[in-house]
Amino acid sequence: MKYNFDEIIERRDTHSVKWDESPSADVIPLWVADMDFAVAPAIQEAIKKRAEHPVFGYTLVEDDYYEAIISWFHRRHQWTIKKEWILYTTGVVPAVSAVLKAIAMPGERVITFTPAYNCFFSSIRNSGCELAPCPLRWNRNTRFEIPWDELEALCKDERTTVLLLCNPHNPTGRVWSITELRRLAAICHRNKIHIISDEIHGELVMPNNHFTPLGYIASDAITLNSPSKSFNIAGLQIANIICKDSEIRRRIDRAININEVCDVNPFGPVALMAAYNESEDWIDELNEYIWGNYQALCTFCQEHLPFWKVRPLEGTYLAWVDVSACCTDTATYCNRILEEAKVWVNPGTMYGAESGKGYLRINLACPRSRLIEALERINKTI
Repeated sequence: MKYNFDEIIERRDTHSVKWDESPSADVIPLWVADMDFAVAPAIQEAIKKRAEHPVFGYTLVEDDYYEAIISWFHRRHQWTIKKEWILYTTGVVPAVSAVLKAIAMPGERVITFTPAYNCFFSSIRNSGCELAPCPLRWNRNTRFEIPWDELEALCKDERTTVLLLCNPHNPTGRVWSITELRRLAAICHRNKIHIISDEIHGELVMPNNHFTPLGYIASDAITLNSPSKSFNIAGLQIANIICKDSEIRRRIDRAININEVCDVNPFGPVALMAAYNESEDWIDELNEYIWGNYQALCTFCQEHLPFWKVRPLEGTYLAWVDVSACCTDTATYCNRILEEAKVWVNPGTMYGAESGKGYLRINLACPRSRLIEALERINKTI
């Protein structure tokens, strides 16, 4: 490999949420979706160059920023975007909230597939809307699938106006196929349901899987994307809302300004351009390394933790593990792992009280030696 993902980088005492929120210095954190890898060299160099200028004032986002986005999605995903469709903001979560406030009235229902990224719940609630959960179905011990009949019924409810999609899906690791996305879009179009597609994990795709931006097949979808997860630059706070419809885009732009998430810092655009223009080989190697970590997790569990059933990973760097054979309360189970094994993983109930029951989520984006050490600690404890 050209890049060294095995390198151990000390992150304690760097004001890291992942590491410095740990209850003790000997904890291995495999919880929040944040990678322990050095960012791509081109991004580091671009940030250093910008930091050499001693003034960090308000930032003007210029044409080269938009050109980087347009080129990346056309080159990587065959999706043609126009500059005027793009609205930049500080992050995908603020984008979710802004879009919901722009297109949904308080009291209306928002569908999301559960288990779901936990911030979806708070964004829906904070927008004054009502959650309409649509639990994914574990099918034939192979994969999670969309329950089409239940989705259709929810869409037909006159109170439902929005589907909030995660593509690829966090936490189950599904990468929705183009066939699934077409069927989903058709159901929503038929029932006049707006789709917001959170595609922050879109570049994190495992072998034999293919990510399709929803906007590629559904021109009326509102797409949210960012290089933050895939290139490990979440702290630089840069994201984009892509919306073709000019009237809806005007309303979203208004919501962005009302919520005061319309200005980005000087380093976000610089990092995005370096990621999209110069770091494609880095993301390809990253995905290869994460796949190796996933295989290491599966092998370890088969040999030492056979009552842990690791679900297939198609995308993201987040493993979804069924531990229902050995516990009934995953929050307590994960607390025990934290207190006794000194490994921090997330209980599945964070992502849905019912649909996450019996599961835990493990962040695989760390050097393999650290992952194996964490698993060995867990094995000794439980």
